Amino acid sequence: MSLAHPLPSPLVEQIAQRFRILGEPMRIRLLDRLRDGEAGVQELTDALGTTQQNISKHLAVLSAAGIVSRRREGTRALYSIADDSVFEMCETVCGGLRRQATELDELLAGASR
Repeated sequence: MSLAHPLPSPLVEQIAQRFRILGEPMRIRLLDRLRDGEAGVQELTDALGTTQQNISKHLAVLSAAGIVSRRREGTRALYSIADDSVFEMCETVCGGLRRQATELDELLAGASR
């Protein structure tokens, strides 16, 4: 998909909002855990070693943004990935970080000779 250039201001705001939502490390960790499949708050709390309150707060933000979805099973709420395009973004970022690390390694190896 090709985006208009220059980007329209409302689109710029939406893109920035998505980056702000994903700019929180705990949210990245939650998404990474949910990549393995749906989970409840207690499972996520145990897996990530934080409090239920913290997990619930971040899940609410991710849910409001449409990135995760929630379904009820009896008294439990189960969360899952609703928009897996976030993983494409993560892969792109990781690829860029990998290239930077490789370039830095090459520079350091050259400097030590």
